[in-house]
Amino acid sequence: MDAPASCPRPVNTPYPPAPEPSLQPPPQAPTGRRTSGFAWLVLVILLPIVGALGWRAWEEEVHVRRLAEAEEAQRLDALEQRLATLREGQQAQGKRLQQSEATNRLLRDELLAIGQRAALLEESVQRLADPARDAARALRLDEIELLLAQGQQRLFLAGDLDGARRAYALAARLLDALTSPGDIDLRQVLAQERAALDALGVDPRVAAIVRIDAFEAGLDAAPAGRDEGAGGSGPGADPAARDHWWQRLAQRIVAVRRSDDALAVDAGERAAGRAALGLELALARAAAERRDARGHAAALVRAATWLPRLWPDSPARAARRNELEAIAAMPLDLAVPELGTTLDQLRRQRAGDADVHAATSAAGE
Repeated sequence: MDAPASCPRPVNTPYPPAPEPSLQPPPQAPTGRRTSGFAWLVLVILLPIVGALGWRAWEEEVHVRRLAEAEEAQRLDALEQRLATLREGQQAQGKRLQQSEATNRLLRDELLAIGQRAALLEESVQRLADPARDAARALRLDEIELLLAQGQQRLFLAGDLDGARRAYALAARLLDALTSPGDIDLRQVLAQERAALDALGVDPRVAAIVRIDAFEAGLDAAPAGRDEGAGGSGPGADPAARDHWWQRLAQRIVAVRRSDDALAVDAGERAAGRAALGLELALARAAAERRDARGHAAALVRAATWLPRLWPDSPARAARRNELEAIAAMPLDLAVPELGTTLDQLRRQRAGDADVHAATSAAGE
């Protein structure tokens, strides 16, 4: 075989021959594989480290939270203990206040008892010093009580309002002569009672009786028209018409009246009806004297039933019926709520004084 052809190398040259250029490319190093392998190696190494660090951080955070919760629980327990202590202290203070109030109440009662004893002793000393003055006061109180009772009975039983006012005025004059401080309330109550009596006016019972008397007196008065009697010949006929002789003659011959009229024409019937009406009015007057409102109204209603028998239907008869109804509706009782309050208070005061005298005598013995 022939040897490969090569360039001739000069002989006896000081420099080596230059290499011949190669026609093939030089081989490259595997850099990409090395980099990815190193990254995976670093990742494998760092992952456990990062996991361990994260786990440690999480445990520390959990531990911190637990410590914070424990501290909060301790604080809550401390607050609850403080609240319980405050409640116990408040309850203790409340009990102390109750005990203090009870003690103050007992002390107040004792002071009041001491004051009452001192007043009793002072009153006893005054009575021992001036027995005549005490006897005069008792006599004056007896007179005042008698006058008040008399005035009350005169008003309720006899209807004497003026007499009751005079009796109360005398009682007020006697009461003004007393100088005891305990009589101030009696003076005020008596002044109110006298003012109520002065504002009362006329007794309703007396007013009703006066109106009944006026009504009965008006029955005999001459009526304004001729229709009040039967044919002009009754007691209510016109006096000028009865003066004519021809009318009296005609009335003796002919009497004109309605067939369905209940009017009494005969003189005897009219007299009996008038007597019955007067009797009912007397019964109403007696019921008013007794302050019997029911009997008073019933008697006036019965009296009104006699009006159609004595007078024909006319405005005058309607006016009389209305007058009877108005009288029946009148009140008969006295509306004085204050009446008798002074007498009751005086009797209670004297009963208390008697008890004080008995207690003083027992204490002295």
